[in-house]
Amino acid sequence: MRYLITGGAGFIGSHLAERLLERGDKIILLDNLSTGSMENIRHLKASGRMEYHLDAIENRHLLAELVDDADVVVHLAAAVGVRLIVESPVRTIETNVNGTQMVLEAASKKRKLVLTASTSEVYGKSTQVPFREDADLVIGPTNKGRWSYAASKALDEFLALSYWKEKKVPVIVVRLFNTVGPRQTGRYGMVLPNFVKRALENEPILVYGDGKQSRCFCDVRDTVEGLIRLIDKDCAVGEVVNVGNTEEVSIEGLARMVKERTGSASPVNYVPYDQAYEPGFEDMMRRVPSVDKLHALTGFRPKTPLTEIIDRVTAYFLHKSDESVQTVATGTAV
Repeated sequence: MRYLITGGAGFIGSHLAERLLERGDKIILLDNLSTGSMENIRHLKASGRMEYHLDAIENRHLLAELVDDADVVVHLAAAVGVRLIVESPVRTIETNVNGTQMVLEAASKKRKLVLTASTSEVYGKSTQVPFREDADLVIGPTNKGRWSYAASKALDEFLALSYWKEKKVPVIVVRLFNTVGPRQTGRYGMVLPNFVKRALENEPILVYGDGKQSRCFCDVRDTVEGLIRLIDKDCAVGEVVNVGNTEEVSIEGLARMVKERTGSASPVNYVPYDQAYEPGFEDMMRRVPSVDKLHALTGFRPKTPLTEIIDRVTAYFLHKSDESVQTVATGTAV
């Protein structure tokens, strides 16, 4: 099989590419490196079954050519991270909605299978935990820029499902819940890599808000496994499916777990939301998925424990630190 992965040099995209190559598939990566990095896929470049294009998804001619050459399209390219969303709402909306529409339009010509990544953010302020795919979405007011991401991804879902209903383009929509692991940076506000980096440097671990808000963190290996299993199931076409772990932890609890497992001397400090992001910032108190549908369709449930995830992220940053020291010592790139 030949897979086109948009956002292929990103955190999840690079892990998916790695897994597909391991099982013998061919992959095409498209990424403009706005949030992705060549470092994420450098170790894959030697493969004769991978090609990559450093270009924007808005390049319609290139996109059409790459979609035509693929059997399956995995659309991961999107604006990511709470900080980027708050600071650049125009970019968030345009990147998400326009990009998804272009991918679906290109795929519709030959009805190529498209798996498009949505997010747990679409559940908004719902309190009906655990979140189920057929539940109502409760998104905040339009004058709160924080909700622009959720709204744009919900529109992505409507677009994808409309292409399936009206144009018979086979689509699968996955709602991802806090995928974490090696190669994820904290540059755009991702909480776990930020906590681990600060802990390893014995700097204050910054918890936004009161820390009582809770999340579920899914190892990227489990997320990738879920995506691949859904792609391989005809019964998943036309469906919206949660992909995430169900182990719930408060953010202050996560901070203390990171501190303990890294042996850090870092204090845990609390930062009000209006200082961390913007005045009037709203957050979701709980974000817990039901993965019953994923299990029913594929027989799979993400189960990597949070302690193992933290240890994997810690090992990644320690390795990166060792590489940096080696680079400084030798004066050469590693």
